[in-house]
Amino acid sequence: MTILSERSTRLAKSAPSRALQALPVTAFGIDMVLLLIASIAAMIGRANLTWLDESTNLTSMVNDVAPFLAVGWILMIAIVGGYRRSVFGEGTDEFKRILNAGVYTAALVGVTCYLMKYQLSRGFFVLIFVIGTILLLAGRWMLRRALHVARANGALLQQVVIAGGEAQIDDVAAVLRREKWLGYHLVGALTPAGVPGTETASGIPILGDADRHDDIVGLEGIDVIFFTGGSRRSAADLRKVVWELESHDTQLVMAPAMTDFAAERVRTRPVGGLPMIHMESPRYEFAGRWAKRSFDLLGSGALILAFAPIIAFAALQVKLHDRGPVFFRQTRVGKDGREFGCFKFRTMVVNAEAMVAQLQAEQGVDALLFKMKDDPRITKPGTWLRRFSIDELPQLFNVFLGDMSLVGPRPQVPREVALYDEVLRRRLHVRPGMTGLWQVSGRNDLTVEESVRLDLYYIDNWSMTQDLSILARTVGAVMSSRGAY
Repeated sequence: MTILSERSTRLAKSAPSRALQALPVTAFGIDMVLLLIASIAAMIGRANLTWLDESTNLTSMVNDVAPFLAVGWILMIAIVGGYRRSVFGEGTDEFKRILNAGVYTAALVGVTCYLMKYQLSRGFFVLIFVIGTILLLAGRWMLRRALHVARANGALLQQVVIAGGEAQIDDVAAVLRREKWLGYHLVGALTPAGVPGTETASGIPILGDADRHDDIVGLEGIDVIFFTGGSRRSAADLRKVVWELESHDTQLVMAPAMTDFAAERVRTRPVGGLPMIHMESPRYEFAGRWAKRSFDLLGSGALILAFAPIIAFAALQVKLHDRGPVFFRQTRVGKDGREFGCFKFRTMVVNAEAMVAQLQAEQGVDALLFKMKDDPRITKPGTWLRRFSIDELPQLFNVFLGDMSLVGPRPQVPREVALYDEVLRRRLHVRPGMTGLWQVSGRNDLTVEESVRLDLYYIDNWSMTQDLSILARTVGAVMSSRGAY
């Protein structure tokens, strides 16, 4: 027996991803329960809407209509694909389908009642579809969160093999390993002229030859095969592979060797049977337009008013500690390389800047994104100011003045920017922000490389929706104090 067949046998005997087949059934059960709750809530809510003068017998109407409405709603979710296994776990497609199903069902019920001249309570109609849609979306969100937690703990994983060139395989594998919530357990790889028992540069076991038909269709216990670039296999050969795997219940995924593209920038158009992937240009120019600036202006103004008591209390604590300056104004580099004075509450000793070179020498690091735990320069009030990011609240005034944005890459000092290469200088295409993607993804616990990658992803894939998501996640990141020092 070959190494490949031995590995396949072991996978077939222990495929935990089979539990994923229960996801549609689980979602179906949750949806039924939530629609029952929505029906009861709508009936109670309508009974308390005394200002609605309707002669409808509410109890009789609910008994007649609610069961058919719930069944029709569930059928509509199924029709629009809300129970397909492919929609669970990632992306916004699942939520769009649930929302569409609610709209279509409401329209169908409204038209049917009108044509049949059925006196359906307007209050009940509005309440059940509003409450029902919200509950269904919340239920799917909780199911997704539970799925992500299970995957992070090693459950409900799909067994994955990547086929292609070694360099391309390692690129795709880096994404799958980093994004554990996707639930892909990388078993091995198939490379051109691959020798079983060897490994790729990143340590992925090679199971066989990507260009040999038998090595691909002979895989058992595999849920997903990623095909990436670097293989010599023709389109006709790949089509035969698809036919051969029909009976294996194995998904085939084409994974171009391109990473860090948001879904909004990717468009797929089949042309003559050939799927063409269109990639939109980076979107950082949109981050400098009036919509984002208006949002920053209104948002920072509202937050300054809301946090005024906290700002005053923090200022008093800093001043009383050592009678030094309350604010620390440091020159930072903003959009297009323009320098500005960045405000913060002073959290370090007065001569903190003079100690930087010595600390860098002791730590053995350069100036780029310099941070250290247990920094001896931090004062007593500075500890809790940093832990909850209160020290950065004065930057709301920088946002209001237009030097910064609420969301964006963190501003850095000129000596750090001087170390930028061509790639890092892309951070200067947008206004720096008070919070950003890497802050809500781990803050200072991330490596420099990971922080840079997240900043560049934000710049190239900017959207207002992403900004709102980052602001919402910032609250959780600040309250948990994870990675803050």
